[in-house]
This record gives sequence, C-alpha cells and structure tokens, in this order.
Amino acid sequence: MSPEKVTGLNKAATLLICLGQESASKILKELSDEEIHLVTRAMADINHIPNETRTRVLEDFQKDCETFAGIVIRGHDFAKNSIRQAGNEDRVDILMKRFISGTEARPLETISNMQPAMVAGLLEGEHPQTVALVLSTQTPDHAGAIISHLPEDSRADVVYRIATTEKVSPEVIHRIEDALHREIGIVVDKERRQVGGVNKVVDILDGMKNNMDGEILEQMEDIDAEMAEDIRKQMFTFEDLLGLDVRALQTILREINNDTLTIALKTASDELRDKIFGNISERAAEMIRDDLDTMGPVRLSEVESMQQSIVHIASRLEEEGKIILSKQGSDELV
Repeated sequence: MSPEKVTGLNKAATLLICLGQESASKILKELSDEEIHLVTRAMADINHIPNETRTRVLEDFQKDCETFAGIVIRGHDFAKNSIRQAGNEDRVDILMKRFISGTEARPLETISNMQPAMVAGLLEGEHPQTVALVLSTQTPDHAGAIISHLPEDSRADVVYRIATTEKVSPEVIHRIEDALHREIGIVVDKERRQVGGVNKVVDILDGMKNNMDGEILEQMEDIDAEMAEDIRKQMFTFEDLLGLDVRALQTILREINNDTLTIALKTASDELRDKIFGNISERAAEMIRDDLDTMGPVRLSEVESMQQSIVHIASRLEEEGKIILSKQGSDELV
C-alpha cells in the first residue's frame, strides 16, 4: 500500500490502525453505525502498512488537527437533541416538525429534478424493489419517463412492485439511502407514508406514450394477471365511454351484442345511456330500453363483468390502432 493510493475510507482505516486499538475504539464510539461498518470493513482488508505509508498518514492527521482545531460536532444531531430537551412532548413535537421541514429536502428532491435517462442510469443495477420504491415517490409523469428508460425486460416487474407497495417504514428508506450512497436524499416523517399502490401505477401508465402502457401490462400479466386486470379496470372504465368521440364509440359498439350491452347499461348514468342510444340504430335502442324497463334485479358482479368485457374490447381496439381512448377531461386530440 503506497502513500499515494491511501485516500478516503482506506486512509481513515489506516489511521485507526496506526493509532492503536485503544485510541481507535474511542474514535469509533463517536461514529455512526454505518460509518463504523464501512471503516471496519476497510480495516479488515488491510494486511500490511509500509513505514512510508504510516508516516504519511500520521503526518496528514497532524496537519488536519492543526488546521481544524476547535470544536467538532454533528450540528444537525446536536440541534435535534437540543429540541428534545425543550419542554413537554407536545411542544417538542411541534418544534421538531418545524425543524425538519425547514432543514431537510423534500423526498427524493434530487431525483425529481434530474433527467429521466440520468435517473434510470443511477438506478441501473439496483434491485427492482428499490427502483419501485424510489419511483413511487416521484410524480406520475416523471416516474413514467424514468420507466421508459429502464431496460425493457425490467419495466413490468418494477411497475408491478409499485402497485404492490403501499406503505414503507423509515428504516427501509434509510437502507435505500445507504444503498444509493446518499446520491439521492430521502426524508420521511415518523409515520409510515403512502408511496405506491395501484392508483400510483394507473397515474404513471396513463401518462406514458407509444402504447408502452399496454406493453407493460401485457408483461405484467405473466407476473400477476389479477393485478394487471385491476390496473386496467382503473385506467379506463365503462363510464369513460362517455368521453369518446362518435367514431371511436361506434367502432366499439359494433363489437358488442345487445344482451351484453343491456346488462352493462343497468348501472350506467343517464348521460352515457343517451350517448350510446344515439350511436346505435333506433330499433336496437328501443329494444334495449324496453329490456331495461322490464329487467328484474341483476347481480352487481354480473353488471361489472359485462362492463369490463366492453372495456376489454375498447382496449383491444386501441392496441390494434383502430381507435384512440381518451377519458373525460383529458387533453384534446389533434
């Protein structure tokens, strides 16, 4: 080990060994658990310290002591510990929340300001669960853009994990911080946070382009078909037919038989019924109206099943490029 190669962590480990076990133990007591873990691992890898290296490290240590003479503290921890002594629990809680909000960054603020391709590169090699948790804290648009830059064979797995991740403990967040070498800042409250879930995935996939959402859901079916189905249900609903243009709606209706449509309309809004009746023949519309008027009670599960079958048809037609699905209130098509 030559002097010029001793830097950073190895230099700290070398110094502790040179200072001797008693002095090293006292120094280690002042370090965090993570710092102790890192430096002791580096120490374990050292089998020999040349005299030249020992002299250089000790000389640098002496210079640093003279340069940085004074009181060395962990200011952030000192401030938090001082607040804890400020009075009763209620007051301490209020002061601590103000302190945290004023001194710490928002969750994953660094990643939220990075280019999607850069984030994907940063997360490359991380476990899919880690990637999912990180993306769950981002806006749907940003998360979707990052996913589009991930390897194609990992996208569905990551999206599935986002859908199945709902709450996470601070300990897990801290482990992710360490795994990413503090390149991103994750700050959480004391309480568990809502970070993922199906709704998060729906928002992410809704904003993706080039039918990438459909490709991801197809791949996710191999992982968890039921989960993929739940996501599809929330991405485009039967009532969203109301927001389609005439051409798209008529294309869908040509694929549906009257019996299926009748049951599906059992719980539909008056606005949707009127729109559908206005896009089928008068005779068919009259027959369906009569059937609805005379129809007895129908299981809700059967109605939802018929509605979902129509949604499936709509999704298939979109995948085939025959229609474009757009929900009410979405951007105008051009």
